[in-house]
Amino acid sequence: MSKLLKRILFIIAGLVGLIILTAGALFLFVDTSVYKPRLETAASDALGMEVRVGGRLGIGFFPGLQIRLDDLSIRNRGMDVISAKEACLEIALLPLLCREVRIMRIGLTRPRISVKRARDGTFNFETRRETEGAFPALAVPNLSLSDGTFLYADEQSGEGFEVGKLNLDVRSLRLGEGRSEELLKNLSFTAEFACRKIRTKDFAFSDVKFTCTGRDGVFALNSVTMRLFGGQGSGNIRADFSGPVPLYSVRSSLATFRIEEYLKTLSPKKVAAGAMDFSANLTMRGKTAREIKRTMNGEVSLRGEDLTLYGSDLDREFTRFESSQNYNLADTAAFLVAGPLGMAATKGYNFASVLLGSGGNTGIWKFFSDWKVERGIAQARDVAMSTKENRIALRGRINFASEQFEDVTIALLDAKGCARVQQKISGPLGKPVVGKPSVLMFLAGPAINLLKKTRDLLTGKCEVFYTGSVAAPQ
Repeated sequence: MSKLLKRILFIIAGLVGLIILTAGALFLFVDTSVYKPRLETAASDALGMEVRVGGRLGIGFFPGLQIRLDDLSIRNRGMDVISAKEACLEIALLPLLCREVRIMRIGLTRPRISVKRARDGTFNFETRRETEGAFPALAVPNLSLSDGTFLYADEQSGEGFEVGKLNLDVRSLRLGEGRSEELLKNLSFTAEFACRKIRTKDFAFSDVKFTCTGRDGVFALNSVTMRLFGGQGSGNIRADFSGPVPLYSVRSSLATFRIEEYLKTLSPKKVAAGAMDFSANLTMRGKTAREIKRTMNGEVSLRGEDLTLYGSDLDREFTRFESSQNYNLADTAAFLVAGPLGMAATKGYNFASVLLGSGGNTGIWKFFSDWKVERGIAQARDVAMSTKENRIALRGRINFASEQFEDVTIALLDAKGCARVQQKISGPLGKPVVGKPSVLMFLAGPAINLLKKTRDLLTGKCEVFYTGSVAAPQ
């Protein structure tokens, strides 16, 4: 090694050592408590919120100016916004010589972030300056949250959720200066997200992970994975806020989830059991929930095999119907045949509850519930299920924009797919009107019934109700 190179290395090592010793001396001998009130005042003025440091203030100088704050809290208009056990802020040293503050990293350990939307539509983190329309520019190369909690509550809708054990790593975060309504268009970043659990009023997601990118008002959640109802979920979500009307697209699947776990959200008692597969591919647009539902397009599917329906022996009920003609086909079958759309839409009616107490169980050999969605209307494409002895199918539409059943018919089928009995459902989703069963063969009497069976057997003619993927029982 040359003498020149040795000297250069020696000088560099000396400078590094000097910086470390200087930083250590400042950290040990400088009374940082003197600067804490100044820092709180400066941060409060910059954010337009109340910033307080309940614990120790630490200062370091390598590789940049590092400020550590213990027991940090940020409040706005008397409401908690952010608190953290520890907050670390790194600022580039050289730009400080030119009186330029360039933030390099922000790290929060065990943060608790609370976002609330008031009835007037304002958020608890909005300051007077933001409310009046101005939003400052911001650039942070690295922002990280570890072991955090995020809470969201909307007083307008009554909805909300909680994220626990949150870890977030955001890179290249940039926010251009502009009006608050253009915030999403001026925001860009890349991020990795992971959390132990997300809990809403009805559901609990666990082990949620995804990557996220945002640029020019377009945000994409990619490689989304999670556990839900005992199944493995995956998907991708894209939201485009660059135009006058937001655009959304969702592609998701939930493999081998337990139907009994889902039905707990509708009924406290065990109604059904078994593994099912769900998938959805949807696009929509709009600024309100009503607009989004009205513009929904795509496909939704729910499928399963070897399921068990508790509380009712459907095959026995169908057999009894031949002699009594006193049976409500919709009550015992619609909640299952309608699949994810029907069960989610009819919580007020709760088809599941009517099964309990009639006695017996039913084995569902095969179950299909495939829907085509156009402009907020779900059209049944292949909706049917088979038991050991019978097959039931559904036709019609569910209108999510007007929240109505449209021309929905449930039918008990024969081997050819013709309707033996059918029943109509109409009216509001939460309080549907169930018509009387329409018996196509049984009420004709034994003699005429026998003649019709003989005629159909010879001619092979009947009005086919269902031609889908669920075969007739053997």
